[in-house]
Amino acid sequence: MILGVPRATAPGATAVAATPATVVALRRLGYDVLVEAGAGAAAHLTDDAYREAGATVGTTEQAWGADVVALVSAPAPADVERLTPGATFAAMLAPAQRPDLLEALARRRVTALALDAVPRISRAQAFDTLSTQSNIAGYRAVVEAAQAYGGMLAGQVTAAGKTDPATVFVIGAGVAGLAAIGAAGSLGARVRAFDVRPEVAEQIESLGGEFVRAPQAQQEVAADGYATPLTPEQQAAAMDVYAVETARADIVITTALVRGTAPTTITAAMVAAMRPGSIVVDLAASGGGNCEVTVPGSTVVTPGGVTVIGETDLTARMPRHTSQLLGTNVVNLLTLMTPGRDGVLVLDLDDVVVRGLTVTGPDGVLWPPPPVQVSAAPAAPPSPPPLTPAEVAARETAERDERRRRGQRRTVAIALGAVLVAFALTSAPASVLPHLMVFALAVVVGFYVISQVSHSLHTPLMAQTNAISGIILVGALLQLGNESLLVTVLAFLAASVASINIFGGFLVTSRMIGMFAQGVRR
Repeated sequence: MILGVPRATAPGATAVAATPATVVALRRLGYDVLVEAGAGAAAHLTDDAYREAGATVGTTEQAWGADVVALVSAPAPADVERLTPGATFAAMLAPAQRPDLLEALARRRVTALALDAVPRISRAQAFDTLSTQSNIAGYRAVVEAAQAYGGMLAGQVTAAGKTDPATVFVIGAGVAGLAAIGAAGSLGARVRAFDVRPEVAEQIESLGGEFVRAPQAQQEVAADGYATPLTPEQQAAAMDVYAVETARADIVITTALVRGTAPTTITAAMVAAMRPGSIVVDLAASGGGNCEVTVPGSTVVTPGGVTVIGETDLTARMPRHTSQLLGTNVVNLLTLMTPGRDGVLVLDLDDVVVRGLTVTGPDGVLWPPPPVQVSAAPAAPPSPPPLTPAEVAARETAERDERRRRGQRRTVAIALGAVLVAFALTSAPASVLPHLMVFALAVVVGFYVISQVSHSLHTPLMAQTNAISGIILVGALLQLGNESLLVTVLAFLAASVASINIFGGFLVTSRMIGMFAQGVRR
C-alpha cells in the first residue's frame, strides 16, 4: 500500500504526520511512503531528507490519493473530496464536535481513524496523540507565561538585592499539567497544583510541585479512562480552592478538558481578584476555555492588568518536536494495524483500541464507539450463613484469648532479651563496652540519616549502602583519636570512603530526580 503524507492545510498548522526518521519505520512495515513536496518545511524537514529516508516526494493530488493518508489536523471539506473512495484516513478529527466531517467522510466511503479518540488504556498509550499534544502544550504554556510575565520565575540573591520566585498554580495534573509543573519547576518557580484526583499527589510532588489538598472535591475516572464530570458539591469545593489559589498566584495554567469540552474553573471574578501583571494560560481554549475571560485563539489583557493567553496553536509553535512525536504515534498505530509487516493495513474492529478510534467505515458513521471495559470485577463469593449468637460469643472469646496469649509471648520475649543483654554487659570485658556503645550509636545515627529521605527517592540498594556507610562513618570518627597509628590511619580512610559513599549516594539520587523530570517533560 502507498501511505500518503500531505502538507497540513489547517490555518496555522505546521506539523507533519511523518518525519524522515518515521519514514524509515513505515517502510519497515512494508509501506511505500509518498510525501507531498514541502510538507515538512515548517518543521525544517527538507524534501531531500525525506528522499534519503526512502520516501517519494510527490504532488498534492498524489499524497491525498494514496491508499492510506496520514494528516495531523482535521481536513478541509475540499480535502475530503480528494480522498480515494475506500481509502483509510488517519488524523485528529475531534469526532464529538465534528459530526458534519464524519458524515462527509462516510459519504466518501473512507475509513477514518481519529487519532484523538484513542481509548485511555495502557496498551494504547504509544499512539495517544492527545497525550503527545498535551505534553508539548504543557511545556510551551510555561514558555509563553514566562515571556508574558516580564519577570524572572526563579528567585535571585544578588548584590543588588533579593527577588522572590514566581508562584505558578497549575489546575489539573494530567499530561499537560505535569509537563507544565516540570517546566515551571525547572525554571525555579514555586509550583502549586490541584487536581480532583487525589492519587496524582505523588506525581505532582515527584516533580517538585506542592499538591493542594481538598478532600471534599474528589472525582472518579470512567471506564474509558477519562475523568467523569464533577457533581455540584465537588464543583463548589473545587471553585473555592481555585479562588484562593489564583488570588495568590503570579501565573495560572489551566488544563481541564473533558472529552473536548472545557469546564469553567476560573471565573471573571477570580481574574479580577488577581494582581496586576499576573498571567493566565488557558490550555483548554480549544474547548471553549476554562477561564471565563478567555478568547480562544487570542491573548487579552483585562482592565485589571491580567494577561489571559487563550492561544490554540501552542503545539504548532514547536513544529520540530510536534512532528517527531506525532509521527511516532502514527508509526505505533500502523504497527498495530499491520500485523503482517507487509504494508497491508488490517482493520480489526474486534480490537477495542481499533474500534475506539475508527469513526467511519464502509458501513457509515461508527461514532461513538461502545464503552471500553478497562477491567472486570471478579464475581463476589457466596456469603456464608449468618452465625448464631452463641457462635458469635464463642468466636469473640477465642479472639480475646488469642490476643492475650500473643501479648504474653511478646512480653516474655522482651524480658528474656533484656536479661540476656544485661548478662552480656555485666560479664563482658570492660574493653568491649565502648565498642558496643559505638555500635548502638552508629545504628541510631545511620537510621536517622536514611529515614529523613523519602523512600521513593532511593533504590533499596542505595538506601542500604548509605545506611551501612553511616554506621562506618560514625565508628571511624570515634576511632580517629586512637593511640595506635595503624588504627588512626584505617579510621581516616574508612571515614573518607564512607563520606564519599554517603554524599555520592545523595548526588546520584538528585541526578535520578532530574532525569525523571526530563523524561516527563519530553
